[in-house]
Amino acid sequence: MSEAQAICDRLLALPAPAKLNLFLHVVGRRDDGYHLLQTVFRFIDLCDEIDLVLREDGVIARTAGPSEVAPETDLVVRAAHALRAATGCTLGVDIAVRKRIPMGGGLGGGSSNAATVLIGLNRLWRLGLSRQRLQAIGLALGADVPVFVFGRSAFAEGVGERLQPITLPPTRYLVVWPGVGVPTATIFNDPGLTRNTPAVTLASFSEIESVAYAEFGRNDLESVASSRFREVRDALNWLRQFGPSRMSGSGGCCFTSFKQSLLQPTEPPPAPSNMQAWCVDGIDIHPLAHWVHDEASP
Repeated sequence: MSEAQAICDRLLALPAPAKLNLFLHVVGRRDDGYHLLQTVFRFIDLCDEIDLVLREDGVIARTAGPSEVAPETDLVVRAAHALRAATGCTLGVDIAVRKRIPMGGGLGGGSSNAATVLIGLNRLWRLGLSRQRLQAIGLALGADVPVFVFGRSAFAEGVGERLQPITLPPTRYLVVWPGVGVPTATIFNDPGLTRNTPAVTLASFSEIESVAYAEFGRNDLESVASSRFREVRDALNWLRQFGPSRMSGSGGCCFTSFKQSLLQPTEPPPAPSNMQAWCVDGIDIHPLAHWVHDEASP
């Protein structure tokens, strides 16, 4: 084995892409309190970076990450422990997280980080688990984790775990972080949240013209978030000069897509001082999708 290969077997530097919810409908609620959703997930090329360094002493440690999150509660650490508990593996890992995706922004940064750790450790620890097994482990960590393991744009139902692949046209998005994190639980527990939106079908979404995707359905969480957080409302209003705007997930990031007839910029227009903006491209396939195999059909 070469020295370079030996290093690769002990160290991985991996991307963790953000996602957008092109629409998000709350169609019901289970007896256990979890909400039933319909949404389309799309990955974007705004990514956190995760470094994994193999340890043979069994220690799982976060060596770098957001100061606002205690290491023991960070989803990346919890993902590593969950994977080890599911397999009996005795190896450890040092995990370093370099954040670009805003926290509490509805872009799935924490869930994506956890999924990247599951995928990366599956290789680093030589576990050989299938995509479906990793998705099941991820679901116990959070409802958005499975789609990042699933590895492609998806129409999602249930609590977000029932996934069907979907192919979307190349699209550039203008994404805005309004400078405020929105607690997911606060939005879902709000008595004013719509919980009975009629269900749609994948076919009804797929039949529309690609330029109209931004106008399909709505985000049922948006009205609650924008009423509670002025910053979200301001971001939506600012974005409307470029096209129909929508909040992603439970907020507070908002986005619009550039129409095909317009020159698509590579740099975002100047945003108000309290906001941060990115021009990003949609990606249909997760950068690590090829690292995981599907279970063989019976």
